[in-house]
Amino acid sequence: MAYLNEESGAETAESWLDQEAAISALCVQETMANLVRNGIDRESAVELIGALGLDIYPLDLDLAIEGGALITVTQSKGLSHGDRACLSLARHLGLPAVTADRIWAEIADDVGVDVVLIR
Repeated sequence: MAYLNEESGAETAESWLDQEAAISALCVQETMANLVRNGIDRESAVELIGALGLDIYPLDLDLAIEGGALITVTQSKGLSHGDRACLSLARHLGLPAVTADRIWAEIADDVGVDVVLIR
């Protein structure tokens, strides 16, 4: 979202988008909802998301179980279903989780994921 909203950290996020970047379909849903809630029409939001060139992974049973199990680590930190989906996908793919959310860095070791903060 930092990249799409041209917020602080957008350039760092863009450099990660230029590499092999992946996203859970659940995170796409959260991104779509955020864009539409902020006044972007559906077609434009779809184009924006598509232009990112992300590999989109379905939330299959294995990822859903892994993400759900993270509740014990993430609940006290207020992380969303989408956050857990992203973290479990990063762990599954062996890729870092790139985010602006500093809380992720606090739980990175407990989750077993490298976290890269964009700001």
